[in-house]
Amino acid sequence: MSGNLSSIFHPKSIAVIGASTNPEKMGYQILENIVKAEFEGPIYPVNPKATEILGLSVVNDVSSLPEGVDLGVFIIPAHLVPENLDRFGERGGKAAIVITGGFAEAGPEGEELQKKLLSVARERGIRVIGPNCQGVNYPYHNLCASWPLIRLRGDIAFVSQSGTVGAALIDWASQEKIGFSAFVSMGNRADVDESDLIDYFSDDPHTKVITLYIEGVKRPAEFVRALEKCTKPLVIYKAGRTERGRKAAESHTKSLAGRDEIFTALFKKYGVHRAGNLEELYDFSKALAYLPRPKGRRILIVTSSGGSAIIATDMAEEMGFSVEPLRDETAEKLREVLPSHCIVANPLDLTGDTDAERYAKVLEVAESDYDMVMTIFGDPIPGACEVVSPDKPHLVTYLGGAEVEREERERMGEKKIAVFPTPERAITAASLYLTVGEEEMEVKEESPVSGKLLSPIESLALMERYEIPVPDYLKASSPEEAALFAKRLGFPVVMKVNSPSIVHKSDAGGVIIGIDSEESAKTAFEKIEAACRERGHDTDGVLVMSQAAQGTEIIVGVTKDEQFGHALMLGLGGVFVEVLRDVTFRLLPVKEDDVRTMVRELKGRRVFEGARGRKPLDLDSLVALCLKVSRLVEENPGILEVDLNPVFLYE
Repeated sequence: MSGNLSSIFHPKSIAVIGASTNPEKMGYQILENIVKAEFEGPIYPVNPKATEILGLSVVNDVSSLPEGVDLGVFIIPAHLVPENLDRFGERGGKAAIVITGGFAEAGPEGEELQKKLLSVARERGIRVIGPNCQGVNYPYHNLCASWPLIRLRGDIAFVSQSGTVGAALIDWASQEKIGFSAFVSMGNRADVDESDLIDYFSDDPHTKVITLYIEGVKRPAEFVRALEKCTKPLVIYKAGRTERGRKAAESHTKSLAGRDEIFTALFKKYGVHRAGNLEELYDFSKALAYLPRPKGRRILIVTSSGGSAIIATDMAEEMGFSVEPLRDETAEKLREVLPSHCIVANPLDLTGDTDAERYAKVLEVAESDYDMVMTIFGDPIPGACEVVSPDKPHLVTYLGGAEVEREERERMGEKKIAVFPTPERAITAASLYLTVGEEEMEVKEESPVSGKLLSPIESLALMERYEIPVPDYLKASSPEEAALFAKRLGFPVVMKVNSPSIVHKSDAGGVIIGIDSEESAKTAFEKIEAACRERGHDTDGVLVMSQAAQGTEIIVGVTKDEQFGHALMLGLGGVFVEVLRDVTFRLLPVKEDDVRTMVRELKGRRVFEGARGRKPLDLDSLVALCLKVSRLVEENPGILEVDLNPVFLYE
């Protein structure tokens, strides 16, 4: 089908199939919103019995519509949609929004109905939003085939799999007089999905920020391509992070939610701003759309509330801003224009008796010394909206101002100035600017690692082919060979059962370390064989391996996600991985800069720098290892999982 969505967002004519004469019905309410939005083209209500609705002449049947209506909005029972969509296409209809529920979300019969709807759409070349959706709102074309009515134009395109989530953000924005460039409720995504809409809004001249609430991804390859191609800031709240959440998402959307770690890796790779909750989804979008990018990290905090300033200072320093002291010259100038009881420092406390003029004086004197100014209006301060500018990196928090606050927030919204209700939310949203910019393989017909769990000796041989460093090893088939090989390798040695069926070999008694004599090597061989036989495992000998010197334990691994492919895992090993789960992920392939950024993301990153007087660790060797693992998996795409644990990293 054609990728063109212009008939959805820029229709020249609209038909409402299922328009109602009853104001309580959705078929009336959506038609009313289309009219109230002042859509400029012809509007055709379709109703088999009525003659006029809202002053519009009614068409009694879809087949009686004029030729070539751009957009059809369907609000009729689900079982009638495919047939009427077919008639709409027969009349040259180009696009459809199917509000009606009762499709794939409703069970097997609904799934079959949705397949029929999609088949008709493809046959007729009709692009479809929905079914089971809240519709589309595009204020720049006076289009509101949805609810609630949005007429205020803004810079954020909001795309949601949930109509309720969409309504919540729209409500928050309306209270602050912040508009949208578009709102799209995708519903079941029978046709148009998140990948299509990222592509569309990436080219939309009225959109500065693309915001998505998603529970799963319909077409993983196309989603990755859309992220890679997107030229605008993307904010995504991906729900379904936990196992139960994923199951709920699958039930809700009939789509696979995907492992959360893989989504994190995917978003990091393509610079997507991931929101952790609805407040962040709203705040991040607002900041990226309406807060100009600061040139650096230096921030001046100006407040009427000492407590709020302390909170802001803590948060700013924690998030990477620098709350630098005032220059002596600047402080002297401020003392000349401010009352003596004001605390001239950074943060700069104007105290509770301040007014807007006092803020203006501070900005005039001190603003040029900093990359960003955070103004905290912590009291009813009329005229606050005149102090801050939409063209400068003014980070605004307004709290504790009662009715005056509500009026000033609305005025700021109308000026396209982002306002936040707490210092924490403001700083968190602004910190997005501190992280931005930091940082197809041919499948072989036969892969030596495809479809089976490798034994230790097979794994070691594979790693050696890719020059991944492993201890020296020999395979013993008897206690006598074990003693001979241990002596040859040099004590101490480690002995490990060579069995592909035993994943956790230590738990099965299949690993013994610190073997320091020929006699203990024989005994270790016999113990390992006996322990494995007791648990019903077959063995193919025992590996005798040189025991590596103790280093810092690292875990390096690869997992294959069924949606997005392979991802590299890197973390601190030992208790760090078991207790703290201090790991991070990146989609393969990775480059050197990717690995170094992954190290910086770890909670225990200071270990690499040489904590507690120790020398720094050999980070270059770890980077080289990760790149070799990446190449191993790229050239053996049948691999499902790699687990190198522990990797010992030395000074």
